[in-house]
Amino acid sequence: MPKRVTGVPAKAPTRQDILDFIRTSPTPVGKREIARAFAVKGADRAHLKALLRDIESEGDVERGRGRRFGRPGSLPEVAIVDLIEVDTDGELIARPHVWRGEGEPPRIYMANDGRPALAPGMRVLARLGRIDATSYAGRLIRILAEQPARFMAVHEIVAGRARLRPTDRRHKDNFLVVGPDPSGPGDLVLAEPVAGRALGLRQARIVERIGAADDPASVSLIAIHSYGIPHRFAPEALAMAAAAAPATLGQREDLRSVPLVTIDGPDARDFDDAVWAEADDDPGNANGWHLLVAIADVAWYARPGDALDRGARERGNSVYFPDRVVPMLPEALSNGLCSLKPKEDRACLAVHLWLDADGRILRHRFVRGLMRSAARLTYGQVQDAIDGRPDDPTGPLVDPVIRPLYGAYRSLAADRRLRGTLEIDLPERQVILAPDGRVRAVLPRQRHDSHRLIEEFMIAANVAAAETLEARSGPCLYRIHDKPDAAKVEALRQFLGELGLAVAAGQLQRPGHFTALLARAADGPLAFLINDLVLRSQAQAVYSHENIGHFGLGLGRYAHFTSPIRRYADLLVHRALISVLGLGDGGLPADGAQLVAQAGEHLSTTERRADAASRDSLDRYASQFLADRVGETFPGRIAGVTRFGLFIRLNDLGIDGLVPIGSLPRDYYDHDPGRHALVGRRAGGSYRLGDLVEVRLTAADPITGSLVMAMIGEGTTAANPRPRPTNRRRHPRR
Repeated sequence: MPKRVTGVPAKAPTRQDILDFIRTSPTPVGKREIARAFAVKGADRAHLKALLRDIESEGDVERGRGRRFGRPGSLPEVAIVDLIEVDTDGELIARPHVWRGEGEPPRIYMANDGRPALAPGMRVLARLGRIDATSYAGRLIRILAEQPARFMAVHEIVAGRARLRPTDRRHKDNFLVVGPDPSGPGDLVLAEPVAGRALGLRQARIVERIGAADDPASVSLIAIHSYGIPHRFAPEALAMAAAAAPATLGQREDLRSVPLVTIDGPDARDFDDAVWAEADDDPGNANGWHLLVAIADVAWYARPGDALDRGARERGNSVYFPDRVVPMLPEALSNGLCSLKPKEDRACLAVHLWLDADGRILRHRFVRGLMRSAARLTYGQVQDAIDGRPDDPTGPLVDPVIRPLYGAYRSLAADRRLRGTLEIDLPERQVILAPDGRVRAVLPRQRHDSHRLIEEFMIAANVAAAETLEARSGPCLYRIHDKPDAAKVEALRQFLGELGLAVAAGQLQRPGHFTALLARAADGPLAFLINDLVLRSQAQAVYSHENIGHFGLGLGRYAHFTSPIRRYADLLVHRALISVLGLGDGGLPADGAQLVAQAGEHLSTTERRADAASRDSLDRYASQFLADRVGETFPGRIAGVTRFGLFIRLNDLGIDGLVPIGSLPRDYYDHDPGRHALVGRRAGGSYRLGDLVEVRLTAADPITGSLVMAMIGEGTTAANPRPRPTNRRRHPRR
């Protein structure tokens, strides 16, 4: 930014000088500020005015409130914003209530000191300051509207008065109870604020008693109520599910002689996909495969517009917690007639796929069938069987069923490697519960080739569904994944350079480029961090009737077809296929194309809601697991750096906790987002993303899901450099 000078004659600023000044200003600027910055006086002001008019007319800047200039799409100093989410770093994100610029609106990072508590769903008036080209910092002026009025809380007695302690960690203050009180100390309740204060506290009335706060089941109940997940079915929907009858053969293709098998996790209760493969007997397709993927025919039971359909669309998807599932369909269907149970006739929509030796799909054919699963297998069983350790159920299936499945999988995996896909390796946390519902362990979820086998088969079926609908000009709800934002990729590239992973400009443009980068980092101490950073740099996959392809999978067209029991998007794709292929009843209605076009945004939102609720419950279970270990020390790495503190991932557990910025020792720390660091003002020490640290657990609250930690030792200095990853390549997986 040009230096501001006063009282000193200066040559007339150039067009570029003015553009640089406006673009680097954290807020829009007026003509007077520009003139003062360049010491423009007297007759030179006319030249400046004409130059500004030309710059504005060419679209390089725009004039907003108070006739002040900013870069196109700039936000004013004061604006109405909607709070939309808390991101993976714990930052509260907002967007402008009104946005007239091109493309996505800037991200606004709201300061959130908890007084008053801010939460997604609120609309506020905020003072804004630019951080960079795509983001602003926001500070609350006042709350204008608050949609999430109701909140979950624990009933407590303090000094003889009933109080409510909110389960949401963003609520810093307790509430005094007013009105009828149907609960007692230790109960979990649903409440809503009321006007007025007493004893310096806000007041609330209890709407409903949910249960006992110390009941292990309360963890998922808190998430269900906090995120507004529909969990009660309409009586009409329950009656329809209970009255449903098994499908008969009729005009269906009889697949009951094909030894299809389901392969799922050991705790799965709804089986919506079954698979089978054989070597292709076509002499023109040497070493090729014939693959059959059969999917539960939910469209036979849930028809457009009926009670089952309305309930499924409202939910959008099933939501999974360690102790329960909130299903998209009533259990009479999701765990009953639509679940592909072994040795029972089940209606299905199936696709025959013919693959060449390199895994390319040569052709495919969809049928509506009646199948009978030969066996219900788990991932572990199938992996053990192919590794030479079959058990009683898998022993007879190894040669006729399991080996051909792996043969087809190896072909599909070869095609995946050839086209280059994004392979992020972040272990998923798995909560293991004891019989009493309490946490026994928190472990990384194991992932075998048997998992990848099913994944590749489902991808192939999904591609076939999208291709069929596109070829028949049918409405299709695509699963799209845009390429990452160039600014995020450049920031990632520069930070990786600081970590010792040099990446040339332009070498992170394709999904395979990111995977090659992750392979270089795989053996280093910062592998998990780099995987996390790459994930954060990516766009989010969503549903849309407009196709832009799927960047992460390296596919030009893709749709979800394989899980209609738990995803409404798949049910819509089933209906579209039934309609365009003339496969009988249960297709799209007359306005089906419009319904598909309208569904994308809603289903993307319900998916994000389900993911957030599941993560929220995992955090609470993790806090419950560590509640009796407060005071212990743990090794970890800095997994997130924010304005309010550091998120530490404990090495052995994969659990994150917060070190508040105010608790860091011996200095006052500023947030440096470019370096992903908190930097001390006086001594210059820093805490940076990826640093190895030791922390003490100071608080664990299962109700809010918060883990608070304190740093042991000081941050990175020149004498205490951070470790750098190696550049060795990872051995390819077998």
